[in-house]
Amino acid sequence: MQRINATKFKEQCLRLLDDLGAEGLVITKRGRPVAKVIPIGSSCVGLIGSMKGKLTVKGDILSTGIEWKAESKHRNAQP
Repeated sequence: MQRINATKFKEQCLRLLDDLGAEGLVITKRGRPVAKVIPIGSSCVGLIGSMKGKLTVKGDILSTGIEWKAESKHRNAQP
């Protein structure tokens, strides 16, 4: 993805918008990203399912892996 300093973006804004690619443009200040410009037609819909078959799940993803034994100390609790 193309990155450009905010000062240069300000100077070249119209040309940059005319040449804006599908991936967009990151605007930086002092080397840190502060904004991202993307074409209006861009959508995140294409991201859904894009990692299918590229990741592997190991273990139980719904567990912390730590066994926790809790007992109720409530006064009215029945044994």
